[in-house]
Amino acid sequence: MRAYEFRRSGKPEVLKLTEVPEPSPKENEVKVKIECIGINYAEILSRKGMYGWAPKKPYTPGMEAFGEIVEVGTEVEKLKVGEKVIVGRQYGSYAEYICTEQHLCFPAIEDFTPAENAAYLVNFMTAWVALKKMCKVSKGDRVLIHAAAGGVGTAAVQIGKALGCTVYGTASKKGKLELIEKLGATKAINYATQDFYEEIINDGGKLDSVLEVVGGEVFKKSLKLLKPFGSLAVIGFASINFKKWNPISWWRTWKDAPKVKILSMMKRSQGIFASHIGYLTGNTEVTSQIWEELKSFTEEHKLKPVVGKTFDFSEMPEAHRYMESRESVGKIVVNVNH
Repeated sequence: MRAYEFRRSGKPEVLKLTEVPEPSPKENEVKVKIECIGINYAEILSRKGMYGWAPKKPYTPGMEAFGEIVEVGTEVEKLKVGEKVIVGRQYGSYAEYICTEQHLCFPAIEDFTPAENAAYLVNFMTAWVALKKMCKVSKGDRVLIHAAAGGVGTAAVQIGKALGCTVYGTASKKGKLELIEKLGATKAINYATQDFYEEIINDGGKLDSVLEVVGGEVFKKSLKLLKPFGSLAVIGFASINFKKWNPISWWRTWKDAPKVKILSMMKRSQGIFASHIGYLTGNTEVTSQIWEELKSFTEEHKLKPVVGKTFDFSEMPEAHRYMESRESVGKIVVNVNH
């Protein structure tokens, strides 16, 4: 089968489409013929050698995909050949076929297109865990979503709106700001020309919750925006540019990484959370619970992922370049043509 086997770190050109053996499922696994692949920023970091959750090379990257089950292991009971499913796992989706544990294979959402199914799992689950499971946002809360035009951001804006929150979102370009408001945000803030702290303070005061993905000064300023009993969830560090060969970047990475002081938190009666949903996937019960809650909420409120742009399977390096360009909105999806 065709797959992108990742052997060395570097620029998008290191992603080479090659022929590799087609996998066979183990007893508790299913084999899926992939139709669409959802691209995540974590895979950009993996390609650069900057992602701690990445496996050892060589491996096929890719955390999520949509496709059809073509084979099941002998211990698989609930899933059947012919079912359309969403796959989420640590790696392996940049390929024509993938084998995955049955608890990481989820029924496709009927009202979604193939691309929307491929764009759903990682972003919406990340946003749901951050907002609902950790920050426990509820109707009437004031919530800030950073990078609100991205994959997780567009999911979080929709979830926050559906929960009845006043939602603020940050971005830096006109089209992104318009998208954020179209998805239901009360106000979209251009962080390149506006001070998001002042904009929010002048529009009703401090916040109940913040979803933070940047780090550095953005994290520090976001923390100051919280009310007593407010909460902030960290799900990424987009501002960090760590390079193993550059000792100066080591110091900058340490400097910009979010840090908290427990005594300061006690004085303000605030909570700070951090999540990486990949580390939850080993827990079958937790993974299943999150999926059922999220799927039910999505269907009840008719939420949909934003698919910003699609690429062909042979254009994976171009898909990576586009994500790095900071021009993309929502989710980038790659179509696999068998």
